Amino acid sequence: MVKGFSDNDLKNEAEIKESKKEKKGLAAFLKGKKFTYTLPGKKQINIFGSLVIGLNIILVLLVILYLKNQAFHDFVFNVGR
Repeated sequence: MVKGFSDNDLKNEAEIKESKKEKKGLAAFLKGKKFTYTLPGKKQINIFGSLVIGLNIILVLLVILYLKNQAFHDFVFNVGR
């Protein structure tokens, strides 16, 4: 048996190229565009990190308030209807 490429491989590649469809919609629009991703800077990381931590703290405080304060619990229950 001989090692190497056969003629069948070359024919299959031509068939694959012919069977490819043109992209439609958003893919066709973005085909020529080049997007680059840049890592966020230190200031941006600090802002988003502070925002996430602050919202988590507010969530924990509201859950504690919901469980401990009956008036707040009733308010949430009635507004949620």
